[in-house]
Amino acid sequence: MTAVNTEMLKDIWQRLLTDPGKSWVLFEHGTCVVLTAPEGDLADQATGILREFGPVHAGSPAGDFGVIDLKDAEGWVVTGQHNDVLTYVGPDEPHERSDIAIGVFGRSKRHRDGTELNVVHVEDKRDLADSD
Repeated sequence: MTAVNTEMLKDIWQRLLTDPGKSWVLFEHGTCVVLTAPEGDLADQATGILREFGPVHAGSPAGDFGVIDLKDAEGWVVTGQHNDVLTYVGPDEPHERSDIAIGVFGRSKRHRDGTELNVVHVEDKRDLADSD
């Protein structure tokens, strides 16, 4: 993934995750782990969650997905077994526009992120959450 794509993904997630107190971690292929109880090293915490809930195992809940059509950005978010693990799919990525094609494409991106575990951005908002 190029730096331009990483910056684009970071910008999209910043627009989508508008809660000023939510910390999150972005992985190389567009998967974002939202940390509802951030503690310690956020990259390590998110990596642990994605290591467990990112890889796809056929016939298990890890293979399930949902597709959210975005209002604040072009594209979709693909959900999975863990509510705080979300994968962005851009409008130019899937060849087909059906929910199944988008979901399978997003699930494959989540699988890559869940096995490669390459963090590209950490959004640490703990200071903002503490000031409320």
